Amino acid sequence: MSHTSVEHQYSPVHSFSVQIYYEDTDFSGVVYHPNFLKYFERAREHVIGAGVLSQLWQQQQLGFAVYRSDMLCHDGVEFADIIDVRTQFYFESKYRTVWKQQIWRPNAKKPAVTATIEMVCMNQKRQLAPMPVELIAHLSAGS
Repeated sequence: MSHTSVEHQYSPVHSFSVQIYYEDTDFSGVVYHPNFLKYFERAREHVIGAGVLSQLWQQQQLGFAVYRSDMLCHDGVEFADIIDVRTQFYFESKYRTVWKQQIWRPNAKKPAVTATIEMVCMNQKRQLAPMPVELIAHLSAGS
């Protein structure tokens, strides 16, 4: 049986809680939309590990940059909410990871915000670089 499209195997879901503070919101108490990108970034850092990211840069001069981002806001998130940022990823290639992320409000029946974010591994000269096999093994083991 042959398929023309490739089915990607996402990691298990990683959850990360974020408290919504007044400073995160606009005048009406609803989260200002660019902050969702910050919450997604924090959740990805939580999945990979700050120590791992720091070590990757310090020892191999490698880091990650957002290549593409697609975000949809389905519902407002408000001051004082404690949201659950749900994150899954897969390896698109040795250079790129694709992250599927969702923000859930307490007791919600559907996500308030969804995003697909593609990250690429780059060296200090801002050139594409393959992810180290140790990093791929670390992320695969944590999945």
